Amino acid sequence: MRKFNIRKVLDGLTAVSAVASASSAAQQQQAGNRETEIQETLQSEHFQLCKTVRHGFPYQPSALAFDPVQKILAIGTQTGALRLFGRPGVECYCQHDSGAAVIQLQFLINEGALVSALADDTLHLWNLRQKRPAILHSLKFNRERITFCHLPFQSKWLYVGTERGNIHIVNVESFTLSGYVIMWNKAIELSSKSHPGPVVHISDNPMDEGKLLIGFESGTVVLWDLKSKKADYRYTHDEAIHSVAWHHEGKQFICSHSDGTLTIWNVKSPTKPFQTITPHGKQLKDGKKPEPCKPILKVEYKTTRAGEPFIILSGGLSYDTVGRRPCLTVMHGKSTAVLEMDYSIVDFLTLCETPYPNDFQEPYAVVVLLEKDLVLIDLAQNGYPIFENPYPLTIHESPVTCCEYFADCPVDLIPALYSVGARQKRQGYSKKEWPISGGNWGVITQSYSEIIITGHADGSIKFWDASAITLQVLYKLKTAKVFEKSRNKDEKPNTDIVDEDPYAIQIISWCAESRMLCIAGVSAHVIIYRFSKQEVTTEVIPMLEVRLLYEINDVETPDGEQVPPVPTPGTGSNPQSIVPQSHPSTSSSSSDGLRDNVPCLKVKNSPLKQSPGYQIELVIQLVWVSGEPPQQITSLAINSAYGLVVFGNCNGIAMVDYLQKTVLLNLGTIELYGSNDPYRREPRSPRKTRQPSGGLCDINEGTVVPEDRCKSPTSDVKDNSFSRSRSSSVTSIDKESREAISALHFCETFTRKADTSPSPCLWVGTTLGTVLVIALNLPPGGEQRLLQPVIVSPSGTILRLKGAILRMAFLDTTGSLVPPAHETWREHYEDKDEKEKAKKRRPVSVSPSSSQEISENQYAVICSEKQAKVISLPSQNCIYKQNITETSFVLRGDIVSLSNSICLACFCANGHIMTFSLPSLRPLLDVYYLPLTNMRIARTFCFTDNGQALYLVSPTEIQRLTYSQETCENLQEMLGELFTLVETPEAPNRGFFKGLFGGGAQSLDREELFGESASGKASRSLAQHIPGPGGIEGVKGAASGVVGELARARLALDERGQKLGELEEKTAAMLYSADSFSKHAHEMMLKYKDKKWYQF
Repeated sequence: MRKFNIRKVLDGLTAVSAVASASSAAQQQQAGNRETEIQETLQSEHFQLCKTVRHGFPYQPSALAFDPVQKILAIGTQTGALRLFGRPGVECYCQHDSGAAVIQLQFLINEGALVSALADDTLHLWNLRQKRPAILHSLKFNRERITFCHLPFQSKWLYVGTERGNIHIVNVESFTLSGYVIMWNKAIELSSKSHPGPVVHISDNPMDEGKLLIGFESGTVVLWDLKSKKADYRYTHDEAIHSVAWHHEGKQFICSHSDGTLTIWNVKSPTKPFQTITPHGKQLKDGKKPEPCKPILKVEYKTTRAGEPFIILSGGLSYDTVGRRPCLTVMHGKSTAVLEMDYSIVDFLTLCETPYPNDFQEPYAVVVLLEKDLVLIDLAQNGYPIFENPYPLTIHESPVTCCEYFADCPVDLIPALYSVGARQKRQGYSKKEWPISGGNWGVITQSYSEIIITGHADGSIKFWDASAITLQVLYKLKTAKVFEKSRNKDEKPNTDIVDEDPYAIQIISWCAESRMLCIAGVSAHVIIYRFSKQEVTTEVIPMLEVRLLYEINDVETPDGEQVPPVPTPGTGSNPQSIVPQSHPSTSSSSSDGLRDNVPCLKVKNSPLKQSPGYQIELVIQLVWVSGEPPQQITSLAINSAYGLVVFGNCNGIAMVDYLQKTVLLNLGTIELYGSNDPYRREPRSPRKTRQPSGGLCDINEGTVVPEDRCKSPTSDVKDNSFSRSRSSSVTSIDKESREAISALHFCETFTRKADTSPSPCLWVGTTLGTVLVIALNLPPGGEQRLLQPVIVSPSGTILRLKGAILRMAFLDTTGSLVPPAHETWREHYEDKDEKEKAKKRRPVSVSPSSSQEISENQYAVICSEKQAKVISLPSQNCIYKQNITETSFVLRGDIVSLSNSICLACFCANGHIMTFSLPSLRPLLDVYYLPLTNMRIARTFCFTDNGQALYLVSPTEIQRLTYSQETCENLQEMLGELFTLVETPEAPNRGFFKGLFGGGAQSLDREELFGESASGKASRSLAQHIPGPGGIEGVKGAASGVVGELARARLALDERGQKLGELEEKTAAMLYSADSFSKHAHEMMLKYKDKKWYQF
């Protein structure tokens, strides 16, 4: 092995130790000198942390509701979340503080309000008339459990059914209980000895609001007369009831049962059902009853003017259809359509033209809420096609394993990705517009584009347009298609190092300017992609196999600084695979029959057709070494200007020239140090240090929970929380043997102290807190770049920090970020003359200063798990140092731009988000945001420029947040509005004869029945009223038809800028004057009571 220059290594070490031992006074003085040179503009007032938007499918959905006038959809979840959807781009997320599951949602139709019922027996009234909905009132039931709620259209009285079989009535305006209660024992037959079970359904007769239909779980249905407070009819059936639905004329209703049957009842014939249907039952001969089927969980009965009614149901399949997917059944006349779903059905709703229950319903679509998807079915077209879903609900199509976030991307990038992604769209969708079209978009205040890239367990990568707090999928890339797939489980190659998801993406490295993409997968594979707008067929997939292992040998090479050029690659067993000779110290052959020199995955050897978009440039795979599987890749970087990709793991580092398809560097981590390794290490066989080959998917959530080999090599996971025990004096051989490459950064800077000008190099960070610098000697551009080798040589520069290195960046003399050199994108397959080719291959110059006389004209910013340092280059003096955390550790650190300046943003495992100024590392923000509860957050949290950040908050949802004060201030404008002023459709015309003979809808004065004067006060111990935090905007939002004329007047005045206090006073004054007028009138009446008219 080539020895490093010992003097330079020691220089590097003494420079760091000298700074570390320097007194704080001297450091402050130095800092003072620096600050006079670089004017820092960022102050703590530029920072504020707040959540912006949540994208993706609501995790673990449990309830569904739709406002047919406002055209807004609401979904509740098992964790108490509430997601509201309007037109594409109008979305909203709210959370119930208790975190209890949402069991039912009810819109106050066209009122801008929503009632949620939770599993902890609370009811909440949400005001949707503000951009961030808030709770106006809550009601907590103490003695009874809520099972079903019903709010009739244009009513302020909410019926609440309970587990005990009773029905309570809540005034939605005041959120107080009425004294009117329907007790279960009054509702059922007095002769019946058994309890009818919980209330599973409540609805009023569409034609008579005074008649309430109550469904009990046991199979009893009662038609209750609200005025006379007694049951008109009782309908009994042997089978348990799951749901009930009315025919709009109010003469018939339908029940769904646990044996897979539907019973249709005539209201006035309670003795037996008018008709019994078993939609999926096999009809047996001899008139026998059909075989029982699975329960029909829900049924809806919708009528049309022109034809037969629709009966739509979920469940009810026969028991012999084992393994069949969940189905929605649409029965229309004599036809029955069975629509298979990908996931189990949580709930469904039929969307109808009218909000009035007593009119022909005219259904036009069915919205089906599945466990992991939302499907809309078009009822008006033959074959019932589905609508193309415009919401970004497919983030979790395959579990997300990593993600990256890019702000301020080149302007042509999103159109380019969109154009290649448009070709991937499925066909056969409904031709109609998406029917959930409520709300209005917010005002777009930001002009820059944002892109999110997600990597998935199946090896796919998705590019998302995330500009202006929206999310839309642009393009999907399937990385697994380059590999041979086993036909069945028996054929599975025994080279796999993970049991499941061998193609899962672990790291993404992307250059937005050149559009070069590089991914590292869980099977120790790296794929480099180039973007092209043309379709190509690749006859032979370019491939390299790299032998990277942890082993110390006593092989010595002649003295000097340069690693000898890599030997000419020889071909392996496959004609298409290029297997380069590895580094001399790692070449070994296996004579004892152990698996050796084989990769984990097999690359296809047939021609590969590649569509426009990302196309394979090179596949690199680490191979097994003497029965030892390759270790998973822990860091990755690509540079389009140099034509290089580099990656590392806990064994070492490898660098590949992807233009010449050769391995330039293949070193064990220890060999990077040369002969001056700061640690005492002993030779160790790789087999003894074998790590368990952890799988990548967690059963519960489908999220990735890496085992030892694929998590941060220095992290310990205990009880789903993080603890990190790291000793600063590293003596454990095990820890030394696990020194992994944790950060890589290509740049053009000063590699050694004696350098007078910057040059291309690679900075390497390890999990033991070491930073090493490797110099790169690149041949000239054009033809020469493809013919001459790239010379790679360790520089001898070594820097030390406490904790694993996470991120590195470089600043120029003005404190501006020095971006890595890059190419600009050009179409790879176009014919170009030599000049253009030479121009294309020349790196973009990023030299920070024209004057080379200045001795210190760059600053390296290095962030580790524990601290950050700013080091002056080329002198390598540490000028600023900040201990970020003592008791925790940094999970993610990014050097980002904000308000035309640069800062360091960190997310710690203890839940703190912090920012520091650069270069002085002054603390600017420190906010406790969220504790790290699982690996998913740790793996997906990332910061980007302009104060944006994101993480995967659940297996299906991305949470975006901002740490910019300016964005927080503009957020209100950017958010969409859910509520818009829409006129309620006219009520259906009853017709002359119906009105004359009482055949039309009967109205009911509910106030007269349920008001305090008529029904008295409810028991105080039954439920407790809790005022919500809705505030002034909440009162404003609640002022709607439901809240009466006074509130309407209050809203009108409030919108004109009047204060509520003044309004209350005016109202009180008006009431007082009305009262005094009444007294005056009464006195006048008494005064003239006995006088005749002619006596006036």
